[in-house]
Amino acid sequence: MFVDEVTLELMAGDGGNGCLAYRREKFVEMGGPWGGNGGKGGSIIFKVDEGLNTLLDLRYRRVIKGNKGANGEGKGKQGASAEDVIVKVPAGTVITDYESGLVIADLTKKDDEVIAAYGGRGGRGNMAFATRNNLCPSFAENGEPGEYRKVKVELKLLADVGLVGMPSVGKSTLISQISAAKPKIAAYHFTTLSPNLGVVKTIDNRSFVVADMPGLIEGASLGEGLGDKFLKHIERTRVLAHVIDMSGFEGRDPYEDYVIINKELEDFNKNMMKKPMIIIANKMDMEGAEENLKKFKEKVKDKEIFPISALKKEGMDKVLIKLADMLDTIKREPLYDEENIESHVLYKFEREKPFQISHEGTNLWVVRGEEVEKLLRMTSFRTDEAAERFANKLRKMGIDDKLRELGAEEGDTVRILDLEFEYKE
Repeated sequence: MFVDEVTLELMAGDGGNGCLAYRREKFVEMGGPWGGNGGKGGSIIFKVDEGLNTLLDLRYRRVIKGNKGANGEGKGKQGASAEDVIVKVPAGTVITDYESGLVIADLTKKDDEVIAAYGGRGGRGNMAFATRNNLCPSFAENGEPGEYRKVKVELKLLADVGLVGMPSVGKSTLISQISAAKPKIAAYHFTTLSPNLGVVKTIDNRSFVVADMPGLIEGASLGEGLGDKFLKHIERTRVLAHVIDMSGFEGRDPYEDYVIINKELEDFNKNMMKKPMIIIANKMDMEGAEENLKKFKEKVKDKEIFPISALKKEGMDKVLIKLADMLDTIKREPLYDEENIESHVLYKFEREKPFQISHEGTNLWVVRGEEVEKLLRMTSFRTDEAAERFANKLRKMGIDDKLRELGAEEGDTVRILDLEFEYKE
């Protein structure tokens, strides 16, 4: 089964908790803190595997989770970091952030990889907080939560030449004659239900990859037929080969077919029409083809036209040599500009404010925000000193001042996630 698009939820592993411990040994006075740091949580990494050609393995993996780092231990022992989760994908895979639409990575080469969700760092043990003013801190951190994000994973095939055209114009027959590809061929529309790739070798020993697309029809770019689903697979191609049934066997006019397909390509992506294109006039062995070709040439004078009969293998070498010559002069351009691919560090368009405060109820104030919520999750409220440190952090972030400015009064309830505490001036 050919699967070329999946949506996944990624949940990287949380960091391990820091340890709260003290050194107590005979003959060691004032032993001090001895709690180690937690280990890093497992990240989720997408990596190219050249043995894959579909996203079928991911179809039923709706959620991918990373492992939690090990907790720190006494005697200053640091917890082990969790192993990263490696998700194998075929070359040509594009990973996009579902919410922002920003491209995370375009993986096209062998062993290309990207960290799509970062594991949380380990929480610090109380050894890490020792200072000259606080020689024996009585608090430690919980591990940082792992990154959560929803992504769209799309496969956009890597091919040099894309065969496009109406259904039943002979694209599958053509690719079966010029390569070792064995697509299904039958006398009905949409016999080809998924793209086929074939490696072509010319008579002068040059080679390139051709992709045979399912037939397009009018309205394909809007979802008619199968075309809209597979048009993305020709976005990477360097040359388009427009295959036309020049015999008009099914009662269609070859020139009208040409105009319709070009419009669908342009409607899907305007850059499609900037690609070099040749026209392959197929089925020249059939009655009426020569006359139709003559009329077609009178209307289309800006493209090179190659008459062939794919069924009888006539005229093929000339087409393949032309395509190889064109590919020799056309560089493979990246599908996305660097400015459209997100930074490895920050994937938001703008940095979010550290907190937002809303008044919900007579005496209830709710504080939200990624930074303040992460601070809460990483605070272990096992000692008074830990709670005091948390309150000081909130004060330094400006939350106390903001609550006062909004009209909070002594005794009001302040909620962050599931923690509620009393507001005091």
